[in-house]
Amino acid sequence: MRILITGGNGYVGHHLTELLYAGHTVCVVDLLRYGGWRFAEAVSKRLRLEAIDIRDAAAIGNLMADFKPEVVIHLAALHYIPECEALPALAVSTNVDGTLNLLISCPEGARFVFASSGAVYRPDDQPHCEQLSELSPNDIYGLTKLHGEHYVRQLARQRGLQAIIVRLFNVIGPGETNPHLLPEIVAQLKAGRTTIELGNLSSRRDYIGVRDAARGFQAVALGGQVSAGDTIVVNLGTSQTYSVLEVVEKLRRISGTDFGIRQTGDRVRRVDRPFLAADTRQIAAHFDWRPTSTIDDTLAELWVEPDLASDLLERYR
Repeated sequence: MRILITGGNGYVGHHLTELLYAGHTVCVVDLLRYGGWRFAEAVSKRLRLEAIDIRDAAAIGNLMADFKPEVVIHLAALHYIPECEALPALAVSTNVDGTLNLLISCPEGARFVFASSGAVYRPDDQPHCEQLSELSPNDIYGLTKLHGEHYVRQLARQRGLQAIIVRLFNVIGPGETNPHLLPEIVAQLKAGRTTIELGNLSSRRDYIGVRDAARGFQAVALGGQVSAGDTIVVNLGTSQTYSVLEVVEKLRRISGTDFGIRQTGDRVRRVDRPFLAADTRQIAAHFDWRPTSTIDDTLAELWVEPDLASDLLERYR
């Protein structure tokens, strides 16, 4: 298959690219906002690497016309919620306009996989079901992803695309590019801090390992049956939740490090929800995907080889 992956150099993207490149012709599109290409030389030689901004409609159109993908996996986004809140225009231009550029130029009949988010759901205290849970985002990021979903449905009908919307939940593991909860904790501990600073300790999240997330996108991109013009929606998570405090205690045990916790007001998000979890029955039914790693497995891997962004590590040195 000819597969185009936007954001293919990013957190989930580079793991997904490494799953696909050996058996397919893969083009990676990435703005390289967080540094250079992350692939080993042997892998890079087998990829088409394009440093393109998805907001550049002409560049995206030219690439689509030249590469002619059979599958487009659209991961590229501005997804760090505090940044989206601070820069809403940038979030909209990237997450909405960029998505529309890809849909307009995508070859008719191709499979289009859109990385959406559990943030599109109305806050609730139960796992979210694709068919039943209300859609009502409470932050800019969720709004942009919901708008992107609307365009995916509309353009899929117009262009005969096989569309799959993947609502991704909280990803953890090596290679993170943004200062989310786990990278922040690990960066502080690796820098020798004996007291770590955190925000809300009670929020519960559905944490999926980055390798499981990449396998989920692989399954959706290559498997299942989707009719031309139709859109299938699936959640990608684990259906299990853990509070921030529970995650911290797991990391304390795994790292063998004794540390204190200090809750600080500047780390408490102005926009947050107390509970977020996925009902994952649809992705299992349509694409035969289930998580294979536990949160403990992923935390152990993250601790041994975090592969964090250099600026995050430097912040605490």
